[in-house]
Amino acid sequence: MILYIGKVILIYILTIIIIRLLGKSAFAQLTAHDLAGVFFVVSIAIGPVVTDNLAYAIVALIAIGTIHIIFSKLTLINRLNKYFIGQPTIVIKHGKLIKRNLKQSRFALAELLSSLREKGYSTIDSIEYAIIEPSGEISILPKPEDAPVTPKQLDMAAPYQGLPLAAIVEGKIQHQNLKLINKDVQWLRKELTSAGYSDERNIFYAVVQDNNHLLTIDNGEGDVHRQP
Repeated sequence: MILYIGKVILIYILTIIIIRLLGKSAFAQLTAHDLAGVFFVVSIAIGPVVTDNLAYAIVALIAIGTIHIIFSKLTLINRLNKYFIGQPTIVIKHGKLIKRNLKQSRFALAELLSSLREKGYSTIDSIEYAIIEPSGEISILPKPEDAPVTPKQLDMAAPYQGLPLAAIVEGKIQHQNLKLINKDVQWLRKELTSAGYSDERNIFYAVVQDNNHLLTIDNGEGDVHRQP
């Protein structure tokens, strides 16, 4: 049993190392130990389905869960962050590609350009910095002259738009969201009746603004109604 646990932990650690060597594009949103942990838990959990080693599987799951928690705790130590989570990598600086950093991250140029286009940047000239985060995501800081203008820069007061809260989802009333705006089912049904809807079960989606209680109703068939 001890030998088995040792093998599991050894393979787990080797998996993390291999995933880290694959580069940041190999695991978007997941750190290496997260991905390895999920992979091992699933793989070990299905072991009893094809074998009779139930006890080994249970012990292995506990071992992997424990070492994963330990790794997660170690990531809170700043000095160890770069080993467990990784570090952000600058791949565009002042509108120019840093080929060396891009290569070290195992990130293809075509993949980078595709990600930039998805974020609304057709060329790298307008980008001050592009950074590949440890999760594999790309953060972009545009050049000041190409950054979107904000109301604050224009000395304009930006009115509060409110938070849209789902009131009905696929015919089901979202009671918790109604409580957040101090409204109840009776209020909602009254608003629906005023808009010409007698049964909430026929409504695909309805959302209400928390600031002015404006209700927007979508029946899922292309008809959208806004109830003031």
